[in-house]
Amino acid sequence: MIPRPDASEFLPYYGKYVDRVPGDDALQPLQDQLDEVMSLVRALPEERGGHRYAPGKWSIREVLGHIMDAERIFVYRALRIARGDATPLASFDENAYVPAGRFDARTLADLMEEYVAVRRATVLLFRSMDDDALRSLGVASDAAVSARALAWITAGHERHHLALLRERYLAA
Repeated sequence: MIPRPDASEFLPYYGKYVDRVPGDDALQPLQDQLDEVMSLVRALPEERGGHRYAPGKWSIREVLGHIMDAERIFVYRALRIARGDATPLASFDENAYVPAGRFDARTLADLMEEYVAVRRATVLLFRSMDDDALRSLGVASDAAVSARALAWITAGHERHHLALLRERYLAA
């Protein structure tokens, strides 16, 4: 179980993600999202992968790529913090990462294969952490954050983007 973090364990900005996650355990939503994303993406024809709801917005494939990039970064931070690494961790520029990821050159099926591997690794890592590791504090983006807060942020960040996919990309 990954208990809900205290508001002092993450920047207020990330509260919008933490608040999106229901219940008292981040591990279950992280596991459940795997099936949710797979169902959502498998229902899409490949030609929809390049759809953008407005000019200059990310495509569906780019949103999936961004979710994976952010998850990897959040979980890397959690790993280092849980292992007692006190090195301050830098922020990242999602708007630079997405074009560099060249996600539109890939198929939805390929992206989903990668997504499944990333999420399974995330769940296994968080499942392996004990309470002390989960409560460990470190510094990322110039602010204190706990490993458990990063689990909640990961789940909430994905919920945020899944809602946007449903509302802006798939609603018609």
